Amino acid sequence: MALSDLNFLVGGAQGSGLETTAQVLAPAFASRGYGVLANREYFSNIVGRHSYIHVRVSSSGEPKGLTYPVQLVGAMDAETIFTHWDDIAPGGYLVYDLGASRTRLIQIASMEPDLKKRLQEEFSKLGIQPTVEGVVKYLEEERKVKLVGLSFTAIFNALVQKYGVTRAQAQRFRSSILIGAITGLTGLDEEAVAFGLERRFAARKRVLEINKELVAAIAEEVRQEYGEPLKLEPSRGGPEEYVIATGNDVVAMAKIVGGIRYQAYYPITPASDESVFIEANESLNVDGKNLGNIVVLQTEDEISAISSVIGAALTGARSSTATSGPGFSLMVEALGWAGKNDVPIVITYYQRGGPSTGLPTRGSQSDLLFSLFASHGEFPRIILSSGDHLEAFYDAIEAYNLAERFQMPVIHLLDKFLANMIASMPMPDLEGVKIERGKTLFKAPRGPWKRFPRDEPLAERPVLGSGAWTWYTGDENDEWGHIDEDPVNRLIMYERRWKKMEIADREIPEDFRAHYYGPKDADFLLVGWGSVKIPALDALKELEGEGLKGAYLHVRMLSPLPKRMLQSILSTFDPDRVIVVEHNYIGQLAKLITMETGFMFKKFILKWTGRPIYVHELVEGVKEALSGRDKVVLSYGK
Repeated sequence: MALSDLNFLVGGAQGSGLETTAQVLAPAFASRGYGVLANREYFSNIVGRHSYIHVRVSSSGEPKGLTYPVQLVGAMDAETIFTHWDDIAPGGYLVYDLGASRTRLIQIASMEPDLKKRLQEEFSKLGIQPTVEGVVKYLEEERKVKLVGLSFTAIFNALVQKYGVTRAQAQRFRSSILIGAITGLTGLDEEAVAFGLERRFAARKRVLEINKELVAAIAEEVRQEYGEPLKLEPSRGGPEEYVIATGNDVVAMAKIVGGIRYQAYYPITPASDESVFIEANESLNVDGKNLGNIVVLQTEDEISAISSVIGAALTGARSSTATSGPGFSLMVEALGWAGKNDVPIVITYYQRGGPSTGLPTRGSQSDLLFSLFASHGEFPRIILSSGDHLEAFYDAIEAYNLAERFQMPVIHLLDKFLANMIASMPMPDLEGVKIERGKTLFKAPRGPWKRFPRDEPLAERPVLGSGAWTWYTGDENDEWGHIDEDPVNRLIMYERRWKKMEIADREIPEDFRAHYYGPKDADFLLVGWGSVKIPALDALKELEGEGLKGAYLHVRMLSPLPKRMLQSILSTFDPDRVIVVEHNYIGQLAKLITMETGFMFKKFILKWTGRPIYVHELVEGVKEALSGRDKVVLSYGK
């Protein structure tokens, strides 16, 4: 019987070509109309430490939240088997290298000592010999897992003999072995796989041809031995036109569509890939027509990055920077300067685990309150947070519009999960994209200009070079921009800045700032923000199948918070049936909503391990919360 969903995991050492597996298989499945979501988990290490990619493929045509157990684990090395042996569903499949069978757990030097200790204790308790052979035997006998053992060494030797590659070069085809095995077990057709391979290796024809032949041979061998036990149903509704990309790339594409002209950055995980993508597309040529150029500048630090972005914005260029927590920490003084001087800059902020260096390559939602209150003093800023890849596309463009329309900094909050996840999404409606420049003036009468008129919070903004003479300072200023510490002037100018936030709160539709998913008569309500949206919506579907009818309140704009809409929705639910779901320790969204509305949250589902919230654990967490637990802490993931 064909599957409606397929969950699989491929693992190996960082730098061993693991990412290629997702870069080939994700577009291959998407090309057949399947919804695809693939998350990469990795250490802050260039080569050697354990990395894995968790993929969910759905015949519904829409990406679904990741969940466990998986039906298939593809292991490039012994560490993957030891680490993920318990993630395989009973009756599932394990693809592995027969040459690793004698490897002992104690030999895995790259494994975290804590994990190794837990595995030793668990193996001892279950009577499993702490070797690959022992784990594999247990899985086969006790879990009825089907073993797909392949001799990687024999395959490498064959590559050396057939194609004349060196042994070191042959090792680079390790990912193709897994691609072939997964192709065979899932019945993915040759044309789809070829599409994925061509997308990855188009510029390297010989490598492409070797990969095609190797993948086809492995797929046929596996198919002959095991059939196609993990074959998916035909897609029931994939979009005719689709994009498959990481969140970093989606935001980068959106910025280009939105008219970016300057981006400055200092390299930091997981933000750097966005700037690298924009830099690769600095010169915009479509159908032989040059649509303009973008300047991407890697500066010496984040202070220089945001300072140069402010300078570019003052000239009228759509300007932004992309960073993560440690980088944003360095930007906050300049952020205050931009807020005080009505400068429309955009900061794309990818959250990762803190504090300090924290978890450089793991996800988090622990910087909401920091973003809201960063920099000394008080000034308005808009904060957007996207829930999925399509939202991220539109929000990245809207961030520029909001910055220029309301003349204030905009922080676009994302997280590592969206940044690194590959997802299939419908082609955005480009015809519906609007570019709003606010009251930006590129030509103005030559002479002194009253840039900050007391009676006009959103005054015309002549850019540097427009002809107008304007003054900007970090000190408090008068209407012209000259330093003025008079208390009456201070009172007026301070209120003038905050009136912009009142206008934004009045003019930005609340149904854009938050969205309610589910029936009006829901029995309980989940409240969340950012990438929580993905597992939350799928968890609700599973819970509905068990007779629990819930809804999800997705908060998309955190400043100005849509407090009237939130109050209206929250007031219809028993507080004991409202559960906030976040990737942090203290429930930062809950604290913000309480501060703005007075609503007191009683139920929390929280996770701060740096791994995504998985659908299966959220389902169980909701049940626990509804059964009486006030705080449920999630921790699944390796």
